[in-house]
Amino acid sequence: MMRWNLNSMPLYAAAYLAVFVAAYPNGFRSTLGTQIDLLPPLVVYCALQSKWTTLAGITIFGGYLFDSLSANPLGLTTASLFVSGCVIRVNRETILRDQTFAQLVIGFMASLATPLVSLLLLWLLGRPPLTGFGSIWQLVSTALLGALATPVLFGTFERIKRKLNFRPVPESSFRADREIKRRRA
Repeated sequence: MMRWNLNSMPLYAAAYLAVFVAAYPNGFRSTLGTQIDLLPPLVVYCALQSKWTTLAGITIFGGYLFDSLSANPLGLTTASLFVSGCVIRVNRETILRDQTFAQLVIGFMASLATPLVSLLLLWLLGRPPLTGFGSIWQLVSTALLGALATPVLFGTFERIKRKLNFRPVPESSFRADREIKRRRA
């Protein structure tokens, strides 16, 4: 019997919402000239706060959804998200995951590395993408937006985690199996 982790369900819903925001044509793309990609910040959160299985599930689910709505070959975004997530996951013990500045830097690096790995994979597959000087603006703006979104996602998911998990019961110094003997003075 398969047991679902209740805390991973909001992550899957967020991955679905992130792909919808990236694919929405009248959003940031028409205003800034670039699309916001919330999957790398979501992968940063999964790599730092959850298990390997959740990280793999989010990268597969989000990557396939993203590739099904884009011109990328199926699995390309999954591979680039998984590479970014694995690098962060392996080094998560040395990362100050509760610090906002560290979240900004890691979100920036993941949001920059994911499209670069995708571009590299496209060139290796023999499908050179259309790149130019506008691509530099798109990479930098996507990385900056991803960096700003990472601490917001961390705060949102920590609030959700507090709402869905039980609060720890405080330990008492009184033991239930102890008997207090009283004498009259």
